[in-house]
Amino acid sequence: MAQSFERQKAKPHVTEEWVGRVYTLLCIFLLVATIFSMVYFVASRGLTTFFGDGVNVLELLTGIKWNPEGEPAVFGALPFIFGSFSTSILAALISAPLGFCAAVFMVEIAPRFGRKYLQPVIELLAGIPSVVYGFVGLSVIVPLFRDIFPGQGLGIAAGALVLSIMILPTITTIATDALAGLPSGLKEGSYALGSTRWQTISRIVLPTTLPALLTGIVLGIARAFGEALAVQMVIGNAPHIPRSLFESTSTLTSAITLSMGNTAMGSVHNNALWSLALILMLMTFIFVFIVRWLEGRSKI
Repeated sequence: MAQSFERQKAKPHVTEEWVGRVYTLLCIFLLVATIFSMVYFVASRGLTTFFGDGVNVLELLTGIKWNPEGEPAVFGALPFIFGSFSTSILAALISAPLGFCAAVFMVEIAPRFGRKYLQPVIELLAGIPSVVYGFVGLSVIVPLFRDIFPGQGLGIAAGALVLSIMILPTITTIATDALAGLPSGLKEGSYALGSTRWQTISRIVLPTTLPALLTGIVLGIARAFGEALAVQMVIGNAPHIPRSLFESTSTLTSAITLSMGNTAMGSVHNNALWSLALILMLMTFIFVFIVRWLEGRSKI
């Protein structure tokens, strides 16, 4: 009787485990199928430009002139690629020191005050819509640059400054988690050897968590690389390589969003825009591989 009771009691658990496994496998299959479907859809459209429309791959990647309506049509995406990389990298250079300093302050210097006041404010930035950042940049940053520097205020500098504020929560949050997860024995050993707090931070804490900090920078660059609306509002959207930070240019996302709705499906121009989307997707994969490589080099 006791064994029969135990078997009946175990049956619901076996059923729940079986249902959980099936549900998990279905979710994984759906996720994998969605990713492969997106890759196939974008790649099939983007590669049509080269294999169906006769556009040269080298011409698309290195050409500096974009004139899809000309006779003949010219598709040079280098200005868009240059604009995306320049704004993203410059934004990371601006926000990375701020994010690292904020993380060190919240974890090592004033954790009680920082976690209570500073961290909620930084995390609040992540919830603000992109259009708000773009509107603030167009209303505040662009007029400020117009008054101080030559030009109209639109350009890489304005776009990078807007993006730096947008990616600051990503870099700060990852840096904070990395510093907070550092084993306390490392810092205690440093203090026991007579090191000051700043010596411990600069020679023990930051070098040990460097892979995680670089991961935050790469994720921030990936976030900035794929941003469209905020950058589109302040960068000027001119398809040429600028000679200064205060000249108008364009990005891959801006070129796609501005022109995709005005082109006929299946046309050469439309396929070229899908090729730009394919470049964006490939860059996203590269950023993911870099992040995985940095995680594998973590010293913690």
